[in-house]
Amino acid sequence: MGALTDSRKRVSADHHRPPSPTPPSKRPKFAPHLPTSSPPPLHSSSSHLPSPPSSPAPGPTASTSSSPSPSLPHQRRRFPPSRPPPRNYHAPQHRSRAFRRGNIRSNSNNPSRDSSSPPPQDRGLDQYVELVKSVDRHPPPPTPSAADAPRGPEGAAEVITIDDREDIEQDDDKDEEDELEAKVVVGKPLYKELHEASNRQHDSRIRENKFEVRLTEKERLGHEQLKEVLPRITPNKKVVPEPFVPLTAEDEDRVRHALGGRKRRETLSVHEPSNIVITREILQCLNDKDWLNDEVINLYLELLKERELKEPNKFVKCHFFNTFFYKKLINGGYDYKAVRRWTTKRKLGYDLIDCDKIFVPIHKEVHWCLAVINIRDKKFQYLDSLGSMDTKALKLLARYLVDEVKDKNSNEIDVLSWKQEGVQNLPLQENGWDCGMFMLKYIDFYSRDMDLIFGQKDMPYFRRRTAKEILDLRAG
Repeated sequence: MGALTDSRKRVSADHHRPPSPTPPSKRPKFAPHLPTSSPPPLHSSSSHLPSPPSSPAPGPTASTSSSPSPSLPHQRRRFPPSRPPPRNYHAPQHRSRAFRRGNIRSNSNNPSRDSSSPPPQDRGLDQYVELVKSVDRHPPPPTPSAADAPRGPEGAAEVITIDDREDIEQDDDKDEEDELEAKVVVGKPLYKELHEASNRQHDSRIRENKFEVRLTEKERLGHEQLKEVLPRITPNKKVVPEPFVPLTAEDEDRVRHALGGRKRRETLSVHEPSNIVITREILQCLNDKDWLNDEVINLYLELLKERELKEPNKFVKCHFFNTFFYKKLINGGYDYKAVRRWTTKRKLGYDLIDCDKIFVPIHKEVHWCLAVINIRDKKFQYLDSLGSMDTKALKLLARYLVDEVKDKNSNEIDVLSWKQEGVQNLPLQENGWDCGMFMLKYIDFYSRDMDLIFGQKDMPYFRRRTAKEILDLRAG
């Protein structure tokens, strides 16, 4: 083994310095290992270093020339320290380089190194000379490149011999470059890289960040897909028809109090134009399983007429006879004179023939029905929640219309071509007490020019809504 790079200049300087006497108080370092005879003479060149005959291998060598040189018994020589013994445990190791501390670069390609040989021990001068000769017999190994530099602390110390000053300077520069390259390539030890990778894998913050990134990405993709799919899966917003607008909580409380109070004769509503007074006893006919009375029906018809006058563009132009009209008309068979003054223009403000529809409530002992004189469509219609048909009532109404036009407008109207029909697909009642409410809703929907899109299940709601409209004296 030879000295490392940093010792080159130091060894060379020892050869250039004049010999100095050994201090009397100190013994030579390798005195016990020196032979009794005088050491072999060293030959000097211009640089006081021998030049090997075969190859320019660096390092101090024993000369093979026959010219002797004066021996220097008093000269002290420095030799590299022995290699530290290997440790029996696996862990990062710090090893001393020859003549200085630092990283160890491996020279595994050295053919003179036997991996199975034991570590070198302290040697004397003779052993060192033999070692140098053995190195001279083998060419120096190629300098390992940065890519071939070993990782970790298990490389062996590099063997470098000394030739001359120029080689020393070149080798110093080359060694510094190799160290820089090795540092760039080697970086951190492998165990540290594995440790950091394990920490990154088990770091909760990193896992949380990765999870948040994945979640955000999925959320973004979900929003993009939702924009495309939402219009197809989202149904159109259901618009509640006006006849089915639910009551507010306050209205529900008012209706509950009006229909459930104990003061039966308490006045709850008064309609002055028709002079109709509604007490709690009268209004309680709107409770479930009760028959509607004339006062509630007539007041509701008055409210429908007022609604039309307030918003004529929203509702069909109609006329609403009360529950007493048909009784007067059929008194004694047929009596037009009994109802002739009911429809004067001064009283109504319009001619009856100018209306689109005329509603006639018909009461048959215990059952309410509806007849409609549909002037706009030129037909007479009969609506019975039990599904029956009364052609006699429609013929009497046809005769009344002819007499009315002749009396008020002095005109003749032909109604023989008009159709008389029972309305098909009519909502029918499923009990024995909702006929009056069905009749009022027939009138309400037809005055809105709407189809009859209600049924038996809507009757409880219609009862409460009718009570609320009577309490407010305003039909919705």
